Amino acid sequence: MSQVLSKSPKHCAKQGLSIDKSYKKIFFAFSSFFSTVLAFIFLIWLILHPAKPQFSLREADIYQLNLSGPHLLNSSIQLTLLSKNPNKKVGIYYDKLQAYAAYKGQQITVDTSLPPFYQGHEESNLLTASLEGKGLPVAPSFGYEVGRDQTAGRIVLNLKTNRQKASLMNNYNAVKLFNPEQIRAKHPTLDKRREDASRHLWHKINKEKNEVEGERKCQPFICKMLLL
Repeated sequence: MSQVLSKSPKHCAKQGLSIDKSYKKIFFAFSSFFSTVLAFIFLIWLILHPAKPQFSLREADIYQLNLSGPHLLNSSIQLTLLSKNPNKKVGIYYDKLQAYAAYKGQQITVDTSLPPFYQGHEESNLLTASLEGKGLPVAPSFGYEVGRDQTAGRIVLNLKTNRQKASLMNNYNAVKLFNPEQIRAKHPTLDKRREDASRHLWHKINKEKNEVEGERKCQPFICKMLLL
C-alpha cells in the first residue's frame, strides 16, 4: 500500500524563505568582496596618482635623406630626447620601445628599438636614437612634396612609437601598466649648425626636378619634429 506524503502550505513557505536567505547571503558575500577590491584599487590610485611621463626634443640632426632610385629612399636621422618622470612616488620602467620617422604618412626609416631603462622618482634622462632606412619604397610624388615644403620654409616629420607597455612602479612592485600613446616635443627645431649640410642633402632629393625646371638654390628650412 503506497503512502502519500503531503506538506502543508506553511512548510512550503518556510522552505522558500530559507532558499531566498541563502541566495541573499551569497549575493552579499560577492558584493562585499568586489567592493573591497575596488576600494583597494581606488586607494592605491589615490595614494600614488601616477602621471604620464614628459618628453621634449633636444636635438634633431638629418645626416641623409635622398632618393637612391625613382621611388627608393635612404635616410639617417639622429635624435636626442629628454625624458622626465614627474611622479613623486612612482618610478617608470620602459621595456621594448620602438620608434620610426614618417613624412606625410610615409615611413622613411625602419623601426628602431630603444634600450630598456628604469626612471626613478622625478628623474630625467637623455635618450639618443639613430633612425635609418635603406632603399625604403616611397610614393612617386615624394621628391616633389619635399621640395615644395622646403620652398615654403618648413618640413614636418613625425616620430612615432609603437604601442609597447611600460610599468609604473613604486618601491616594492608594479602597480599599473599603460601604453605611452602620445609624446609631444616642446622644442622641435633643427640645429642651425646642420643647415648647410642639410641643404646639400635636400638638393640631391630634388635633383631630377631641378634638371627639368632648371638649377636653383635650396632655401634654408626648419625641420619640425613632432612625436605622435
